[in-house]
Amino acid sequence: MSIVLGYDESPGARRALGLAIDLAGKLEEPLVLVYGAAPPGVVGEEAGEHARALTEIGRTALAHAVTEAEAAGVTTVVEVVAEKPVPALLAAGDRHDARVIVVGTYGESPLKGAFLGSVAYKLLHLSTRPVLCVPADPAA
Repeated sequence: MSIVLGYDESPGARRALGLAIDLAGKLEEPLVLVYGAAPPGVVGEEAGEHARALTEIGRTALAHAVTEAEAAGVTTVVEVVAEKPVPALLAAGDRHDARVIVVGTYGESPLKGAFLGSVAYKLLHLSTRPVLCVPADPAA
């Protein structure tokens, strides 16, 4: 089993990272750090540039998370996936037999999240695994 965390360095994701590290440490399970982002288009020269840029952004974000997790003694697995976040997290949950999928939230209203399709909202409705939604620190 594992703990899967969707991570993008947003305020909600940073707070979720701390909670996921704590949970993975207490359960003695690996923390699977997932950055999922698909380029806006799949045709033409720009698509390749977008994909490379998104991969680099993801690797940088996850490197920061790995440093924090390893400092706490938590084993990590890193996945930078060229998919939208929700399918990337659902697939990672299945691949790694996730006990829970953890994501940060941006603090949008439920209506805005439903209308715009937030990652947390979609996961809550599509995942067959438990989903833990962590709000950003209101003091930050």
